[in-house]
Amino acid sequence: MLTLSPSWQWWRLPRDAGSGLDLAKLGGWQAMDFRIKGFSKMRMVANPEDGLRTLVERVPRAEAWADSMIEKLRPTFAMLYGIRRHLATGAVVVVTFWLFAHVMFGSNGMVAYRQKKAELQSLREQIQDLKQENVRYSEQIHSLQTDPQAIEKEAREQLHYARPGEVIYVSPPPARPAAPDRTAAKK
Repeated sequence: MLTLSPSWQWWRLPRDAGSGLDLAKLGGWQAMDFRIKGFSKMRMVANPEDGLRTLVERVPRAEAWADSMIEKLRPTFAMLYGIRRHLATGAVVVVTFWLFAHVMFGSNGMVAYRQKKAELQSLREQIQDLKQENVRYSEQIHSLQTDPQAIEKEAREQLHYARPGEVIYVSPPPARPAAPDRTAAKK
């Protein structure tokens, strides 16, 4: 096969009047061979009958190899077949333990559920306590708006008011405990 190198410029090639391209006048141009080389292991078969003959010749070797592999693996397959129930039971046990762990300790498992339930109960108790405190404050506001005795009681307790001739005794606030001496430990 004769081809020109890829760097040729077709407009600069000499032309013959009748045939177009005159290869004899090219002088320094090289011919390139684009055939694939280096595949010596690839066996080329001239016609289909040779290919079929080659295939038929190799079939006994392939069958012998397959038989030897089957014979090598037969004890392994027999052992797996014999313990298939044990393997299936083991797989079921593993899946069961995984599901149990997921249900108990997962992000929405029983442990989280019990924590949320306890939190809900404590929040309900807090709400109930706050409602009772609200009712107590509402009653106190109502009594301070309408009852003169309640007004007098609050004035005496909080503002230390007294009627004429009364003496009010106020106890001193409790003394703070003395701070421990920290320098005694250093010697």
